[in-house]
Amino acid sequence: MITKNEIDSFIEKIPPAPNALKETMRLLNAGELIRAAKIAESDLALKSYLKHIVNKPIYGFRNEVSDISQIFGILGVSLSQQSVYNYMITLLSPKKWTLFKLNSRLFYELQANLSKKWEIILKHLGIEDKNIYASISLLPASILVTEALFAQKKDDINLLRTTKALDYNTVLLRLCGVTLFDICEMIAKKWEMDDSIWQIIQAASGTKPSDIQNIDTLGKWMHLLLFYELSKPQFIEAGLNDFVDFQVEYIGDIYDDFALLMGIQ
Repeated sequence: MITKNEIDSFIEKIPPAPNALKETMRLLNAGELIRAAKIAESDLALKSYLKHIVNKPIYGFRNEVSDISQIFGILGVSLSQQSVYNYMITLLSPKKWTLFKLNSRLFYELQANLSKKWEIILKHLGIEDKNIYASISLLPASILVTEALFAQKKDDINLLRTTKALDYNTVLLRLCGVTLFDICEMIAKKWEMDDSIWQIIQAASGTKPSDIQNIDTLGKWMHLLLFYELSKPQFIEAGLNDFVDFQVEYIGDIYDDFALLMGIQ
């Protein structure tokens, strides 16, 4: 139903990061917020995205923030870099969603929620690494991959899932021998992201625990965060609640800490 060639073709169609984005990321990585903002200003789509995403209620700004220098200054290096990666992921978004009942507004909301709560988690864990902050940006990419690969075969995929009660990740694994998280790893490597980004993403699948303790711990927090967010009513309605099989045993040792941190009763 879905061949390895189709997946390879999808990956090939993903554009490399434009020069303006590469330069913005380079300057952010060097801590040059003002210079990075000047470059980002030249990319109107990036500028529009940043203004839209940081003015969502979850960021808590009382007044609208529109100047890129101000946005980068408020977010700091790690969150600014994470936001640019989030924008790069949106370049893969379809004009019209078919498999999931999503639109740009809902997808941006998911990105913002994951990003802000990942920041809360990393502060709780005492982690300041820019690359680890950026790793959360690839989770929404797996949703875009699912939409792109399954949209044209929606009826067949839904029949298979109904018959065998399979999540989308398991369907792709059985059909092609790769997971959505494997594909996200391919995207990360194509965009020359740091290795730690895709390593955490793979651990976050819940089925590929890492031998590196800190990577595995972060994978557990990310796995749990994904399911926490996808269990929100708007994302259940969008069809994301059966996205990946929830590995309860994998996250058992951190669940209480997560619940306390997120204020879950």
